[in-house]
Amino acid sequence: MIRIANGQGFWGDWLEAPVNLVHGGPLDYLTLDYLAEVTMSILQKQRKQDPKLGYARDFPPLVGRIARDIRERHVRVIANAGGVNPMECAREVVRVAQGLKVAVVQGDDLLDRIDALIRSGYELKNLDTGAPITAIRDRIQSANAYLGAFPIAEALATGADVVVTGRCADAALALGPMIAEFGWKTEDWGLLAAGVAAGHVIECGAQATGGNCQFDWQTTPDFAHIGFPLIEAHADGRMVISKQAGTGGRVTEATVMEQLVYEIGDPGAYITPDVIADFTTIQLAGDGENRIALTGVAGARRPEMLKASVSYHYGWKCIGSLVYSAPDAKAKAETADRMVRERLADLGLTFEKIHTEFFGINACHAHLAPHIDEPAEVQVRIGARDGDKRKLERFSREMIPLVLNGPPTATGYGEGRPAVREVVAYWPTLVPRSGVEATIEVIG
Repeated sequence: MIRIANGQGFWGDWLEAPVNLVHGGPLDYLTLDYLAEVTMSILQKQRKQDPKLGYARDFPPLVGRIARDIRERHVRVIANAGGVNPMECAREVVRVAQGLKVAVVQGDDLLDRIDALIRSGYELKNLDTGAPITAIRDRIQSANAYLGAFPIAEALATGADVVVTGRCADAALALGPMIAEFGWKTEDWGLLAAGVAAGHVIECGAQATGGNCQFDWQTTPDFAHIGFPLIEAHADGRMVISKQAGTGGRVTEATVMEQLVYEIGDPGAYITPDVIADFTTIQLAGDGENRIALTGVAGARRPEMLKASVSYHYGWKCIGSLVYSAPDAKAKAETADRMVRERLADLGLTFEKIHTEFFGINACHAHLAPHIDEPAEVQVRIGARDGDKRKLERFSREMIPLVLNGPPTATGYGEGRPAVREVVAYWPTLVPRSGVEATIEVIG
């Protein structure tokens, strides 16, 4: 049996969680999941500004902080913190945590292979719209395939203390050490599916231990010191989801089930690079306090195509906001919106898209929100997007004047004129497995 914990559910998660995990009890592997589709776009923008960036910069100093525990407690760290620049991430880890052996998993970067794939007959269609990638070819900034768990297992076989990857499937971070420890093969579909299911439960961190949980959330104990999830993985595919003793939150069938159905699409066919898992076969059962056993997961052969995340330039955006207080907060906010739109029309400015939200009234639930006649305050937020940056620059100058020549009680303008920012959009597609080759490099 091995213990695998996840200490980050996204880039920006609680910084103390990984430290608490390595101090909180027996642990074999610590995984850290930093990447989401929008994160890849953010990282690409950073690498564009500085070729040494493009990775989760929180990660190297975190490793430096727990380096002694990694050595003394024999905890091995696996993270997709490499983003679009895993080698630079690994070099920084070696610099701040000298003496650690770091293995880098690469091969997910497809940017230089896009044209070759197109020439081979792959249209790389957008999974949502069906459009061919040629429609955005001249605007592509990054392209990364989702690697699976077997390259991670190969990296662990080098004896590395830390494994850094770029884009990989989230659950692969936990499945990799199971493959390495138990010797599972590519055709062990049921075992791989069990590992994927457990990995999926913990990939979003405390979302499996009561965080962001809809079920009876008011009774969740000690949110401030919430424990992050653990897998007790067995070679026969039995998984137990738990957390460390003395931590907040809780592990119940409800917390585990909510995470199981999070971002999965078809529950009967959860597609990953390593196996297609059938979540409808999962059996959950209590195994003691804050312990849920997960068994019975069926699996099928892995797909021949891999998902790829492509980012591309999609113009520019600008978002400005003001807050109006009662009385008549709603009417003031609506008047401000009308003023901005009328003034833009007077200037002859139109945009690819312009959108207004009224926080406190309809921003989160739109027409489903309860009717509110007189809210205490309302934030009006107006955003515009267009391919012409100059139009957005002019738009950015239309919110602040309302402070003195619009409705009374305007506030919330401390940052002044809103910035115009590049929009880096997401293009999901499929690439042939044969066109993706993972490589392992060890440094340190």
